[in-house]
Amino acid sequence: MSFTVNALTRSLNVFHLSGSACNNCDIEILDVLTPRYDAERFGIVLVGSIRHADVLLLSGAFNRKSAVRLKRVYEEAPKPIVVVAVGSCACTGNIFAGSYNIFEPVCNYIPIDAFLPGCPPKPEAMISAIVKLIGKLKGK
Repeated sequence: MSFTVNALTRSLNVFHLSGSACNNCDIEILDVLTPRYDAERFGIVLVGSIRHADVLLLSGAFNRKSAVRLKRVYEEAPKPIVVVAVGSCACTGNIFAGSYNIFEPVCNYIPIDAFLPGCPPKPEAMISAIVKLIGKLKGK
């Protein structure tokens, strides 16, 4: 990760991109942002544009068409950017791996900095991963 400590002097802006997802991971990601889990206490804020993002959050399996869009979004992202794959589909392709239109895992398209497996990962696991990732970015 080529992220600097200075990048953590403000909130982390997260852009969420979903591939061919079943929406289970998306629901859990949104649950982390609700008042019950309140990820904003860690300085996590969702943004609507990749151009304002520090973190690219991926969920779902990326098929041929969405993989092209993923590459384009990654190229448009300001560097350095941290890329996190959430859920088994984004990490390995899960049950879709080897199917007719999903022939490679996401890590073959763009570099992934952190993997958070699970189908879907629970909000507690996501918060734990956030805390570890922030600690790693700060160099702890």
